[in-house]
Amino acid sequence: MADGILVEHVYKSFKKEPVLEDVSLHIPPGKILGVVGANGSGKTVLMKCICGFLRPDKGAVTVGGKRIGKDCDFPESIGVIIETPGFIPYMSGLRNLKVLAALKGRIGKKEILEALRQVGLYESRHKAVQKYSLGMRQRLGLAQAFMEDPEVLVLDEPFNGLDKDTVGEMRQVLREMRSRGKAILLASHNGEDIRELCDEVYEMEVHRA
Repeated sequence: MADGILVEHVYKSFKKEPVLEDVSLHIPPGKILGVVGANGSGKTVLMKCICGFLRPDKGAVTVGGKRIGKDCDFPESIGVIIETPGFIPYMSGLRNLKVLAALKGRIGKKEILEALRQVGLYESRHKAVQKYSLGMRQRLGLAQAFMEDPEVLVLDEPFNGLDKDTVGEMRQVLREMRSRGKAILLASHNGEDIRELCDEVYEMEVHRA
């Protein structure tokens, strides 16, 4: 994946209300780009366009050298947290990740267990997700994003509900991933996350009619 994430002159409207207007950015491998902005500025919409969940009205999104919607429908090697991660509540954390991993068939139990260790959930792997705290569910979302060792990470408020110590640990995980050449897009309302992690910051503004 030589190119990381490339967004070129992207526009997106809903019911003729513009949300993204001429957005361009590039995140090369080994960099973390932060996006900041008020609610309604289009951060989540931008992330959904990068992941292939939404199609831009105009412009191009290329991930790993492949244009989304032309060369592929979804990026091939991407880890995503957008909004609150959804899991099957009566299943264990481990079982949830096994079900998700089976969709692509790229990894086995070893990689899943390593991801659970990485986010501090190994000891709780057999507990039903409905018994997880909000922070534990967020960590399970991070494990899901990390487990296939993706080349690109798109993380929308990934530290929501985490205590200070866990936030510090997860920041270190992202630094390590950056050092291994991952391209990471991070949205956070926490200025400290942005200051400590990001090589560049992209500020988005709410569109005014």
